[in-house]
Amino acid sequence: MFKVNINFLKTGMILAKAIYGSDGQILLNAGVIVKENYIDKLIKLGISSLYIDTKETADIIIEDVICEQNRLEAKNMIRETMNNVYMGGKINTKDVFRAVNNIVDDLLSKKDIILNLSDIKAVDDYTFGHSVNVCVLCLITGIAMGYDREKLEKLGIGAILHDIGKIAIPEEILNKPEKLTDEEYEIIKTHPRLGYEIIKRNPSISSLSAVAVLTHHERYDGLGYPLGKKGQALHEFSKILAIADVYDALTSDRVYKKGIFPHEAIEYLVSMGKHQFDYEIVKIFALNVACYPVGTIVALSTGDQGIVSEVNKSYPNRPKVRYLRNKEGEKYVEIVEVALDTNPSITIIEVLENIE
Repeated sequence: MFKVNINFLKTGMILAKAIYGSDGQILLNAGVIVKENYIDKLIKLGISSLYIDTKETADIIIEDVICEQNRLEAKNMIRETMNNVYMGGKINTKDVFRAVNNIVDDLLSKKDIILNLSDIKAVDDYTFGHSVNVCVLCLITGIAMGYDREKLEKLGIGAILHDIGKIAIPEEILNKPEKLTDEEYEIIKTHPRLGYEIIKRNPSISSLSAVAVLTHHERYDGLGYPLGKKGQALHEFSKILAIADVYDALTSDRVYKKGIFPHEAIEYLVSMGKHQFDYEIVKIFALNVACYPVGTIVALSTGDQGIVSEVNKSYPNRPKVRYLRNKEGEKYVEIVEVALDTNPSITIIEVLENIE
């Protein structure tokens, strides 16, 4: 399978992964043959890309680092939690703990894990999908840093609840397609403190989780908010969460901007190391998140085009690529793959959104 931009989706193509609506219900299942009305519906839902199967790529499997059921349950949990708190209720900590523990179980059960984020989000599903993705990104980083189970749970709870304060921010500000005014930006900046206050009303949630929520927009150079803390004054949870939050925001499509590619987001994080982010943690993060996820269409320095078929944990920016078209645009008849880690003269020069 491979990932294709919705604008290049054609009738007759076969979906490789199920597509879910913002309510968690399946809109189109894996194996469905694409029809014209399906394309129109997906575009209206704000789904910008999806996974397609062809005979040349049928054996390329993109596995999420957490199982589909646990991802859906976590998204539903955060949706219900935010709705409940918005209506004046309390956080159901039992549901939060269960969702985070299920994710921790999934991640700890996998050896040499490297993240290929394969979640396809509708635009109106952003907040809930983002919360789960950030939780997964934080936990993968925590595992790589040697965190024990208890520490992972506290980090995961802070991560999955990091945006709960946004329930108090007007929708027209959160999803405004134009640049925010200074006044609107000041309102947005209140959400970490609001989230902290909501969480502090739940004594069973660790104070470390609450602090992570309060400080996830702080920056290593002290130019973040709401406290202006910097460097070693920031808790490690806060520094991990800041990196994960920015990475997923950069790579996600929103109503006001298109997401960038994973390798571009990682390049940004690295460039901001020792400025906005703790560089040592950025290095760990970058080693555990695929620059070029499996299923990515790429153009190589040889002139060939292909699909990333495997990611190398030791060299995540040098994956294995399956050739699909040569420099003349002709199809490869037989399966030919190149491991970029052992072929240093061949490089990825561009990520493509479609292959003809």
